Amino acid sequence: MIKNGSNILTNTIVLVLGFLFAISINLRSQELLPGARIWGNFELNAQYYFSDTLIGAPEVPEKILMNGFGNINFSYKDFTIGMRYESYQNALLGYDPRYKGNGIPYRFASYTRENLEVTLGNFYEQFGSGLILRTYEERDLGVDNAMDGLKLVYRPLDGITLRGVIGQQRLFFDTGPGIVRGFDTRINLNSVFSSLAENKSQWTVGGSAVSKYQADRNPLYNLPENVAAFAGRLNFVRGPVNITGEYAHKINDPSAGNNFIYKDGQALHLTGSYAVRGIGLLLAAKRIDNMGFRSDRNATGNDLNINYLPPTTRQHVYSLSSMYPYATQPTGEIGFMGELTFSLPRETTLGGQYGTNVTINYSRANSIHKERIHDTIPVGQAGTDGYHSDFFRIGDEKYFQDFNIEINRRFSPTLRGLLSYAYINYNQNVIEGYVDKEIVYAHVVIADVTHRLPQRRSIRWELQHLYTRQDNQSWAMAMIEYTIAPNWFFAISDQYNYGNEVEDLRIHYYTLSAGYTKGGNRFSLSYGKQREGVICVGGVCRKVPASNGFTLNVTSSF
Repeated sequence: MIKNGSNILTNTIVLVLGFLFAISINLRSQELLPGARIWGNFELNAQYYFSDTLIGAPEVPEKILMNGFGNINFSYKDFTIGMRYESYQNALLGYDPRYKGNGIPYRFASYTRENLEVTLGNFYEQFGSGLILRTYEERDLGVDNAMDGLKLVYRPLDGITLRGVIGQQRLFFDTGPGIVRGFDTRINLNSVFSSLAENKSQWTVGGSAVSKYQADRNPLYNLPENVAAFAGRLNFVRGPVNITGEYAHKINDPSAGNNFIYKDGQALHLTGSYAVRGIGLLLAAKRIDNMGFRSDRNATGNDLNINYLPPTTRQHVYSLSSMYPYATQPTGEIGFMGELTFSLPRETTLGGQYGTNVTINYSRANSIHKERIHDTIPVGQAGTDGYHSDFFRIGDEKYFQDFNIEINRRFSPTLRGLLSYAYINYNQNVIEGYVDKEIVYAHVVIADVTHRLPQRRSIRWELQHLYTRQDNQSWAMAMIEYTIAPNWFFAISDQYNYGNEVEDLRIHYYTLSAGYTKGGNRFSLSYGKQREGVICVGGVCRKVPASNGFTLNVTSSF
């Protein structure tokens, strides 16, 4: 599963780590290498599937599917090596079936010498907010676009950091065809200029450049083989005020994601926050125009993304409020968000004896205004820019809107409760790729109460209700969880699609689960039905198919 060009580094790291692991006990008892450290973690997720045609759960020929991985790392002084072994037998439903088999897709060696840090092999990196470069791993989404190559980090002066990367991105157990090159500089002006050293205002500036190379083998278009993107950013901090802005520009990059148009891409991301005791305010805005950026122009889905477009929407954690999550639209969107958090004082009518915390959030995402350009595209020559767009003009189509208020209050030393309301507008055609679906208008109410009991025990109740006339219509959810700290938990929950127009589809999606934790080990086992839906983390999403079965999760760290 490892490419031939990576075998030497991989085999070397495996042998060294195997030797070090074998003598790890002696490292402590005999102090063979004072200061040396070995650490890592392991995770297994397996599910036994039952066919369930009523909820649309597909037949699984293997019956049991499994995702698993283990990390092992070793560090000594300024030297670190590590690797991750992954196994998919076969991948769980909802994950790309190209995750299949076993291998070592992630291995690295790094050292630091006189302000220079060198990494060989795989690594993750982010420039600024990620508008032109972010490689990362998110296992819940099946996303891992780690680079395989070389990274240098150099700090020539206090307050100046220079970063350079070159390599190819991970594509399951292989790498994509494109080569990614990037450079970033970050300068803290207060550290560099002595005249600003005592200034209460802190200023940080940064600039990035990223390019990709991919050979042109397209028989129809003349495609650019080298595509560059540039970004500049500024961060200002003074007391409770923190303001950050970043602008990115990408030269023409025709790809499957933009229907092979030749228009340049742009992105602007602004955030501002103010926080003092008892009150906090967060404001964010962004404009994205044709900013999909991949190391393979033919890639789709979550494959081989070079950049990351931050969301400006609230990230919901409860099951019904997160039923309609927003996915960032790289082909074009304008979004903004405001969030106010404040505390009502203790010993007041509104605040109660122990005080009350309130969070109010509003976010919206719209299309950008586009004026189509109707050009004739001669075969073999550069195509059209596709459209023209005024930078500050908002489009007519609403993609997403979310208003929510959350009240968190302690009623007694042993009783705490949360009450939340959300009103969500969700454009299914844009976000999920349909062509004939209605916009969903959903009202969601949530109550979450935790009661602490004697002997480190607690019981938590959760009630949720979602009302809508669109999609599958209304839902109700109830959950009760009993915890015996620090080892055991037991839970039972049910999501009921009682409002479905089709009576046979008014289904109870129930789940029974139990878990045990001791030290660095955690085991959990559950049985239940999973509804079909979408899961999103940070504006990046994947579809989750319906399923019915037993799930085992094991995690361990050392």
